[in-house]
Amino acid sequence: MSLSPDEIKVGESRERVLVEDLRRTRIVQYAGASGDFNPLHTDERFAVEAAGYPGVFAHGMLTMGMTGRVLTDWAGPESLLRYGVRFKAQVWPGDTLTATVTVESIEETPDGPVVHFTLRTVNQHGAEVVTGTAAARLEP
Repeated sequence: MSLSPDEIKVGESRERVLVEDLRRTRIVQYAGASGDFNPLHTDERFAVEAAGYPGVFAHGMLTMGMTGRVLTDWAGPESLLRYGVRFKAQVWPGDTLTATVTVESIEETPDGPVVHFTLRTVNQHGAEVVTGTAAARLEP
């Protein structure tokens, strides 16, 4: 699945609720899938007593992966050239996350047209938890 330049316009956006009421189970499942067993994400006692957080929180890469799904569902994973994010805030159990991907520009390159996106994921309070950019090749 690839987009052609006539199927996408500058300023166009896609928004999706990534997760409603993020469960601790999903965070632990991600730890198992990724091999990242940092106790900040899996051990409530450690997160509170040793690290001073109010509790465990989600891996940044879990949030990045969920956000990226909006992008790949729109442009197609095979078209993705670049994807990078900045982690802005922790994601806590119980959070609801919504991602918005917006077309910033379409560039003509020697290898064909490339679309540039901005990405933004917010929690249920509207606070940004992830921002980023991406680029994808369009069909000529």
